[in-house]
Amino acid sequence: MSELGQLARLIRSKNAGPFDLTFDIMFDGEENYRRVTRSGALSPERFADLFRIPVEQVSFFEHDAALAIKVSIPRPYGQCDIGDGDCYGGQQYGPLVTLQID
Repeated sequence: MSELGQLARLIRSKNAGPFDLTFDIMFDGEENYRRVTRSGALSPERFADLFRIPVEQVSFFEHDAALAIKVSIPRPYGQCDIGDGDCYGGQQYGPLVTLQID
């Protein structure tokens, strides 16, 4: 078992407009990328579970040529609304770093 943060070159989150967040998981090489995609540890269902949203709200893409996974979800609050603790969406990737990968 390894953590996603050990296998990926970059894990980041950011705003995709005022009402959505996007996550990028990028890899240096095909071996780690394939290990993660084959494991099933990253999926629309996993994101729905981690971020407590319906799976239908998760847009999930594996981009083989870029060795990257991109996921978009709705923000829990509109950008800078009262209750929004992360105006730029840059801290939302945290739960992904320690995600266990077989």
